[in-house]
Amino acid sequence: MIDSNQKFKGQTVIVTGSSSGIGKACAVYLGQLGANVVVNYSANEEAANEVLEEIKKGGGNGIVVKADVSREEEVKALFNRTISEYGKLDILVSNAGLQKDASFLEMTLQQWQKVIDVNLTGQFLCTREAARQFVAQEKEASKEGQPDHSELSSGKIILMSSVHDIIPWAGHVNYAASKGGIMMLMKSISQELAPHKIRVNSVSPGAIKTTINKEVWSDPEKYKDLLKLIPYKRIGTPQDVAKAVAWLASDDSDYVNGETLYIDGGMTLYPEFADNG
Repeated sequence: MIDSNQKFKGQTVIVTGSSSGIGKACAVYLGQLGANVVVNYSANEEAANEVLEEIKKGGGNGIVVKADVSREEEVKALFNRTISEYGKLDILVSNAGLQKDASFLEMTLQQWQKVIDVNLTGQFLCTREAARQFVAQEKEASKEGQPDHSELSSGKIILMSSVHDIIPWAGHVNYAASKGGIMMLMKSISQELAPHKIRVNSVSPGAIKTTINKEVWSDPEKYKDLLKLIPYKRIGTPQDVAKAVAWLASDDSDYVNGETLYIDGGMTLYPEFADNG
């Protein structure tokens, strides 16, 4: 019987953009649950190494790999390095993302393109490579006469989206457009890949306590205003998201495919209407 605290033992996971924030929490948590974790970063090597150290201190294992997910050749190198090190891939957490905020009237093409390149094209490139790897692994297993694992998925993909895949966000149209695109990317590829026993789902966090929004949650007045948007009356933590990602990556959710899990304390429940609007 597998130790429930080691449910990912022997499995390999890539977490893109895992040198900080939600990606870091996912990498550390999956490492604690026994996975071999590939910690991906694009710029801050020191932070990525610190994440790996935290994984190891928790009894986990992993490697650090630099790659800009918006560049095809770097994404391919990320996956090649993973397979070279561990021989296979079981889970992709496609998390890397960023913001380049501006009003719509002032937004430059560069601001638009950078966010789309990383947040949406990056998810396409990473999920495509993961799916190709999963299919190749299943074919190889079949050739070698290994047992048919038809009752469980051959690979799991979790895309990191946002509540702004359905909530419009003025002043952030590039970000909201990228997240809306992720929703249909996820649904479309989950439909296409399901016959290969590949499960694809997404997680859409609401307000999460990370450095990217520290200006809001560290200011008592701004935090008070933020809570008006959250019926559950607290801001989320990266660990809240990591636990949801782990569930979607586990066999506990094996019949869940093509779904978006909102981790938002009820932000998508139109809280303005709580008192009859």
